Amino acid sequence: GNPAPWNETMRPGDNKWTMTIWGRDLDTGMAKWGYQKTPHDEWDFAGVNQMVLTDQPVNGKVTPLLSHIDRNGILYTLNRENGSLIVAEKVDPAVNVFKKVDLKTGTPVRDPEFATRMDHKGTNICPSAMGFHNQG
Repeated sequence: GNPAPWNETMRPGDNKWTMTIWGRDLDTGMAKWGYQKTPHDEWDFAGVNQMVLTDQPVNGKVTPLLSHIDRNGILYTLNRENGSLIVAEKVDPAVNVFKKVDLKTGTPVRDPEFATRMDHKGTNICPSAMGFHNQG
């Protein structure tokens, strides 16, 4: 889920563990890994959309994957055994809050022009607060 208060200026930092996909150990139920899709979510994307589990080849080896189209406009594919990021791509070029996702760090590269901070009037932000891919 998303952090609160919505006013991002009032809550510095990444706001761990909001906006996170969790992997759990099947035997113990303990957290095994976590991947935060939108650190310091300032747009209220929530990120609660469905996740699709598949087994597909990655670098010549069949790998258990988790794919998720997030409300932030990014399609993520993770190795569901260890949480490593395989793919993170915009689902549409209209998505402008992020320039890209850095595949080494897994962190989205923000475009400051589309920020919501109090000292800046962001306009034409995509996705909107409803998100690119809503829950419905």
